[in-house]
Amino acid sequence: MTRPYQRNPRYPAVDGTVARGWDAAVRTLPAGPAVLAVDGPAALDWSAVRSHLSGALGVHGTPARFVDLREYEADWDTVLERTGDGPGADPHYLPLARTPVAAAYTTLPRTDPPDQGLLVVLGPGAALVRHDLLWYADLPKRYAEAAVTAGDPAVGVNLGRHGAPGDLRRLFYADWPVLDAHRDAHAAGIDRWLDLQDTGRPASVDGATLRATLAHLAGGPVRTRPWFNSTPWGGQWAATELGFTPRGDNTALGYELIAPEAGVLVGDGPEAEVEVPFQLLCVLHPAEFLGAAVHAEFGTSFPIRFDYLDTVRGGNLSIHLHPREEYMRAHFGWPYTQDETYYLTATDGPDPRVYLGLQEDADIDLMRKQVVAAIENGEEMNVERFVQSHTAEEGRLYMIPAGTPHASGTGNLVLEISATPYLYSLRFYDWLRKGTGGAPRPLPYEHAFANLDEARRGEAVRRDLIQQPRLLREGDGWREEVLGALPEMFYEVRRVVLDPSCPGAAMDTEGRFRILNVSGGDGVVIEWGDGRTHDLVHAETLTVPAGVGAYRLRPLGSGPVHVVTALVREDR
Repeated sequence: MTRPYQRNPRYPAVDGTVARGWDAAVRTLPAGPAVLAVDGPAALDWSAVRSHLSGALGVHGTPARFVDLREYEADWDTVLERTGDGPGADPHYLPLARTPVAAAYTTLPRTDPPDQGLLVVLGPGAALVRHDLLWYADLPKRYAEAAVTAGDPAVGVNLGRHGAPGDLRRLFYADWPVLDAHRDAHAAGIDRWLDLQDTGRPASVDGATLRATLAHLAGGPVRTRPWFNSTPWGGQWAATELGFTPRGDNTALGYELIAPEAGVLVGDGPEAEVEVPFQLLCVLHPAEFLGAAVHAEFGTSFPIRFDYLDTVRGGNLSIHLHPREEYMRAHFGWPYTQDETYYLTATDGPDPRVYLGLQEDADIDLMRKQVVAAIENGEEMNVERFVQSHTAEEGRLYMIPAGTPHASGTGNLVLEISATPYLYSLRFYDWLRKGTGGAPRPLPYEHAFANLDEARRGEAVRRDLIQQPRLLREGDGWREEVLGALPEMFYEVRRVVLDPSCPGAAMDTEGRFRILNVSGGDGVVIEWGDGRTHDLVHAETLTVPAGVGAYRLRPLGSGPVHVVTALVREDR
């Protein structure tokens, strides 16, 4: 019998251990004189960090003077202007900010070594000051998003504006790009990594252990910690089937592997584990993890994501599309766009649907009038007058190039396989649904119409975007098939089907990472190298790094197993 789905997959620390509590971290510090920089995201409760660290240093008799970088913040209008959010900025989106963290401050303080004890500099960007030791105090991004949504001014605040309720638009498009780039630039020099999910009792590892562990993980298959977010359209599949407890009333969006927000758990158990950003594997080991060709094309951006869209006993997603590549570059500052696919893992209900592509006779001017009427007057839009509705078939892949209107209907569990720039969903219509607080959800329809690919219509949609599987390779009790590939999309989706008697399907990364998801059956064991193994059960996702090379998939259980895979295409 296979194990259940793992909600907290973890990996042991290498060449060190995970410590717990402020005292354990403070015991690694010198008595002084020295400057300690404690860096981290704006979403931390930095006042609590200072209080706990000060108390632990006091217990050890180490004198310390603290400098809070937030006291050096520039005025808010200056911060907005420096991050591309000045007067006249788009109310829905921003180009991804490329400014340095220092743009949030008027100046950075001098940090001459003290005569005795420690000078502790706290706050986002602390690594920029002269220091002797660097700690990075982290909080996974899901906490920031939840705190902003809840209006908590203590955490979830925006870079350059502490003590005020946060703003999601700023968080997504300004804070995260700026802070992630800063963290990545200093990752190789971090002396201690602290996980502050429990501010009063953080878990931590020293920098050498952090980097040794990441080096080890970059050499074999690895899973990220999954979680589910709630939305107005969400369903109940992950709550009932996987045991997730929804923060809201549903398990809408499942973060299986969305690189900018994903974390890898390191440690021996829940009492001694740190969550480390998945992105650090790409930053510190890009060629081994991504592959040399992928690294050359995408830098350290992990370009493919796997997530779940759960509408089982939920509602339809909004009718939306994603920016076409030229528009994405010009308006939002990202070098590649969000081409998507929907893989139907499961369906529920009498007539599940996927909305995809324009009707042959779709009148775009009339469509615009109905979109505006829905927004301004609350009038229902006749969606199927403009957008095709297809039967949602389990095991079928639906391809969604940028500019194509689409949505998953109610009653579906969609494994969404897409390019990673996931922050720009351009909505036309949201079924007159209300969002948080009862207000209508934002519908930036002008962006949507500016990106609408009117050529994706009629019979060509079914021919090009709902492709029949094509056999690629086969062996003893297994076959590998291409589920979908388009010339304009940089990745393709495949499926490996294994009979229960299969002795093992021979695979190879061929120098490019692979992502695997068990979409049907009990699971598989991945075998590679000198006998190393990693199991993967139904609904789970993992990454096989490029450097793994040859590996084998061996089925688990008494029935067939389906493994959906994605990779960056070489023949482009």
